Amino acid sequence: MNILKKLTGHIWYMPYESERDRPNLCYVKGDSFSIAIDAGHSQAHTKDFYALLEQEGLPLPSLTVITHWHWDHTFGMHAVNGLCIANEKTRDYLAKWKEKIETNGPDEFLSLHESIRREYSGNKPVIVTLPDIVFSGSMELDLGGIHVKIMQAQSPHTDDATLVYVYEEKVLFIGDANSGEFPTWIKSRDLSMKLVDTIKEIDPKICLEGHWEPVETSDTLADLMTFDN
Repeated sequence: MNILKKLTGHIWYMPYESERDRPNLCYVKGDSFSIAIDAGHSQAHTKDFYALLEQEGLPLPSLTVITHWHWDHTFGMHAVNGLCIANEKTRDYLAKWKEKIETNGPDEFLSLHESIRREYSGNKPVIVTLPDIVFSGSMELDLGGIHVKIMQAQSPHTDDATLVYVYEEKVLFIGDANSGEFPTWIKSRDLSMKLVDTIKEIDPKICLEGHWEPVETSDTLADLMTFDN
């Protein structure tokens, strides 16, 4: 059963689901407009999220910020309300998968993991779209009383990580940036420590990872500094 949790006065999220590898979908509301963080694994995932927002009387997001290119965070982009924003590297990865799927069909994508086949059971179409707005480096948004910084960061998970920081709430959305590489999940020590330094510089109170519950920043930093090798 899908639920919408309120994290702070201006932030809500629909929790992750392991079976279909659905990440947290997050929502930040300002006085002028609202944004979402990540678009979802599929159209069905996005629609589930929007149904919960509407039940709470929350306006649909005007802008969706993408944390990295992986399908569970992006393949619902075609179903979002408003515009999508991603960094240049994320756009390039999505462009490659869009061409691959449109040319050869979805079999290669579906073969990547059982969770994908569960998400797309019943021959649901696999649709990849590109972001409407592409940025490089960082940018800031004023949602109306709530200020957000969107920034690229080095990460052990992918080379296209985007972090999203809400100043007034001291909440940092990190997507899967603290994880190792798919499918081995091995974490580079060097890249992990670079992300540690970035998070320390931002100094959030709470970090919200892609597939975990909100935690104090010290928890995320400890996880980043834990290695299997």
